[in-house]
Amino acid sequence: MNAGVKNEAPPFNANSSAHSNAQYGPQFARQRGELVLIVDDVPDNLSLLHDALDESGYTVLVATNGEAALKRATQALPDIVLLDAMMPGLDGFEVARRLKANAATAHIPIVFMTGLTETEHLVAALDAGGVDYVTKPIRPKEVLARMQVHMRSARQAQGAVQTRRALDAFGYASITVRASDGRLMWQTPLARELLLTYFGSAGSRAPEPVLAWLQRHLPAARDQQLEPPRLYVEQGARRLSFSLHQQIGNEAEGENPEEAGDWLIVMREVSDAAIIESMGLNFRLTAREAEVLYWVIKGKINRDIADILGASPATVKKHLERVFAKLGVETRTAAAAMAMGRIRQLHPQWEL
Repeated sequence: MNAGVKNEAPPFNANSSAHSNAQYGPQFARQRGELVLIVDDVPDNLSLLHDALDESGYTVLVATNGEAALKRATQALPDIVLLDAMMPGLDGFEVARRLKANAATAHIPIVFMTGLTETEHLVAALDAGGVDYVTKPIRPKEVLARMQVHMRSARQAQGAVQTRRALDAFGYASITVRASDGRLMWQTPLARELLLTYFGSAGSRAPEPVLAWLQRHLPAARDQQLEPPRLYVEQGARRLSFSLHQQIGNEAEGENPEEAGDWLIVMREVSDAAIIESMGLNFRLTAREAEVLYWVIKGKINRDIADILGASPATVKKHLERVFAKLGVETRTAAAAMAMGRIRQLHPQWEL
């Protein structure tokens, strides 16, 4: 943990220039250390927590009322908020709800500090958006321990969000699947679109072929000895590939370790339209002849090619005979071998 520079003014003086919103912008805070916002209307509580956090290397901001807390949180974007539940005016519950309703601050974990121990008050704290609570009188060591857990979880969650956005931006879609029951824990917008296109569903469960593939290769993935083979799903000349990226969640209690955990799966769609066009240009084939040759390479028989192209087997046979003549070969195997050799030269990254 990075050491923070100590504040020059007492922590409980919320109007001090050392705690001004202009000074504690996001960039400044990140240069010093992890930034904690303490919200409490009792100066003694602020002083106690400030000293403990400052000695532990945190940069500390304070607010003595709800309005000031919202303003500081929005401008400084702290890593965590320690929030008194009961304050005059805007209380902690309302502050938490407003922070969670704001996209800029919704990701910040909130730990409530409360002297109210009745169940309904603790439930209200969690319902308002708190991730945890500590009861007064405050014990700094307990607060520090809980803060570290929640800030670590928040960083992981933010990293996952950024990863998903980057994947979508570069044409990769991603989903997280719970291996034990096939539940989709989350999916990016692009992933939802692709699952709907290829499987006719973008519901709450992974498609059966995807789940079967995941469970089949879990042992190798867990051992990390080799990368599991990709799953391919074809739709005409378009293919959707699935690659098992990493486990991002542990198995729940009672689950079979061999079939459990949450797994990140990265998807990518590839179209072979450019391959078909290249074959047509290189071998001087018509568009339909190039399509027939493409499916021959894929190992399809005439009847299957006819179904794919919406033609009759006899028509496919005639197209194939002209392909043989133009390539100077007599068999499907020879035609496929010649075409694949040319494709490898023109498109080295192409996968059959």
